[in-house]
Amino acid sequence: MTRFILRRLGAAVILIFVLSAAIFVLQAISPGDPVKAYLGANASPAAIAAQRAALGLDDPIYVQYLRFLGNLVQGDLGVSLRTHRAVLTDLAAFLPATVELVTVSFLTALLLGTLFAVSGALRWPGGAVFRGPLLVLATAPPFLLALGGIVLFYAQWHWLPAGGRGEDSTSPTGLLVLDSVLGGSLPRAGDALEHLILPAVVLAIAPSIAIGRILRASLDATLRSDYVRTAQSKGLTSLTVLRKHVVRNSLGPAMSMAGLQLGFMFAGVVVVEQIFSWPGIGNYLANSIPVSDFPAIAGVTLVLGTIYIVANAVVDVLQAAADPRLSA
Repeated sequence: MTRFILRRLGAAVILIFVLSAAIFVLQAISPGDPVKAYLGANASPAAIAAQRAALGLDDPIYVQYLRFLGNLVQGDLGVSLRTHRAVLTDLAAFLPATVELVTVSFLTALLLGTLFAVSGALRWPGGAVFRGPLLVLATAPPFLLALGGIVLFYAQWHWLPAGGRGEDSTSPTGLLVLDSVLGGSLPRAGDALEHLILPAVVLAIAPSIAIGRILRASLDATLRSDYVRTAQSKGLTSLTVLRKHVVRNSLGPAMSMAGLQLGFMFAGVVVVEQIFSWPGIGNYLANSIPVSDFPAIAGVTLVLGTIYIVANAVVDVLQAAADPRLSA
């Protein structure tokens, strides 16, 4: 198992290295001029030339790449051309809001996916009433779900806010709900949760179906297996059979799909954050693209890609822990 974990961590490090190389190449061949974007359209040629020299953009490409890697190892992602702050400072300000949103969305997707799978595999009476609307909602694109949710829950029924994180979104760690609960401010935590519900549910609908379908197929196959029938013939209760034989042997494929969906959630958060004015890195990225803010775009891409790679590595390790045959 230790060798498997080390091998998986090594593969993750190589993938992150490849990702950083791809980001640098895309940044280098991009047609935009970062110096003009930084100094403005009215900058003189002399000022542009001086700034290019100061940033090392006249150096050979391999020198620039080695400098890029060196800065990356030291946690230096450059300076945003739009905000004129260090990209790392911007990410530290915006990333917690995205982490909070995706965490709540992921937990929601796991809950809905599990209900979808179990209600179908165990033939719960009335389960179709829950699964049918969920399947219909999952076919709609996120922006349509978001607009529908705003129209119904904000404009028509006035149950939930339409966007933002609330009037006071400052907190020590940026995780507003957690900080409010730990600080004993339950009304503030409730307000933060109200602002989270719509974007989190919109982000969770499609992944919940993907996880639920895989888990249901796995549960169906396990329930029809010989060892489960043998366990039932021994007189074990249904709950014991589920706990000891069915659930553990059915989780592997669902865990793999959950890891993939977690990565997709971070990648797809841009649209949801834009619609709901959520102050996360998706919004930060969307505002950086129109002004060709390459350091910011590269920083966000690297962070999202690293999260995706690490999430899949963690899922592989968890799968191997659940089924040691996978680590052989």
